[in-house]
Amino acid sequence: MDAVPQSLERLWEARAAILTRERLERESDFTHIPARVAAGELIRLHSGRYARADDTGGFVEDRHLRAIAAVHSRRQTSDAPFSHASAAVLWGLPLFRYIPDAVHVSDSRHNGVVRQARGVARHEISVTDDDIVVIGGITFTSLERTVFDVSRSLPLAGALAVADAALRLVAWDPDDRVYNEGAASAWAAGMDERIIRARGGRGIRQARWINAFADGRAQLPGESVSRLLLHDLGFANPRLQVRLADSSHLYFVDFGLDEAKAWGEFDGEGKYTDARWRGERTPWEVVREEKEREDWIRATTHRPLVRWGMQHLASPVTLGRRLAAFGIRPSR
Repeated sequence: MDAVPQSLERLWEARAAILTRERLERESDFTHIPARVAAGELIRLHSGRYARADDTGGFVEDRHLRAIAAVHSRRQTSDAPFSHASAAVLWGLPLFRYIPDAVHVSDSRHNGVVRQARGVARHEISVTDDDIVVIGGITFTSLERTVFDVSRSLPLAGALAVADAALRLVAWDPDDRVYNEGAASAWAAGMDERIIRARGGRGIRQARWINAFADGRAQLPGESVSRLLLHDLGFANPRLQVRLADSSHLYFVDFGLDEAKAWGEFDGEGKYTDARWRGERTPWEVVREEKEREDWIRATTHRPLVRWGMQHLASPVTLGRRLAAFGIRPSR
């Protein structure tokens, strides 16, 4: 799956960013290390492992990858796989509004509780060999097992963002922009079997709901959370990544709000500022292209198109007010 080499490339970058205590002692006196940490120049990742503050990555996931790499570098054995949010990051899945305070591993040697020490949260639960992968020398839980664990343990919005992103890996063709319904159904069936086997366990009700609601057509965590809030507002399930085309144009719209005869778009800031999204285009070129695209969609479909951003995802009320300002309301 494409996310593995992408996440591992970032993991290799994280490994390169780690500074051992020994290396820092060669650079300066050991007594200077606590002062550099206190001053914010260094970030302590794990026992005896640090990174420069300006080299910890711009995202929560990048910071956590460095913590994973730091823990891995000190492990004597790889028997206990990285799991939960840590495995999600290794798979390249997003953490929405969740900042891990520890690196997560799973280990069945004790009594099913979570013990946390020295920046490592040890989930004392069993993981079968079929649910473990080893890639690039890192042992972590399989994609399906990771989503199952996260669906039961993270807050609903963050867990849904992970589930949507995993399903996108399984069923979305990024080149042709086609969604494989068969692959998505097979994934959901596999998750259902896990949920049934764990009936009565902690977080199973949420995991069941997420599995039924997840959709790999959601492109960003903000789109996943938008779907959740639209559901809470009473909108019918929108169509996602709707294809609009004629002989000379091909566009995709994030949300088809058919009951309101409207289109919806979630605007992440990265679309305009992050080079990974805009490529070689300047922010102004992105804005101009978006304006031309929007004008064509409105003129062709005779439907309004409303945009919202992360600031509108604070609650259903916040998003509802944004939509109502454009006359867009649920029919139920």
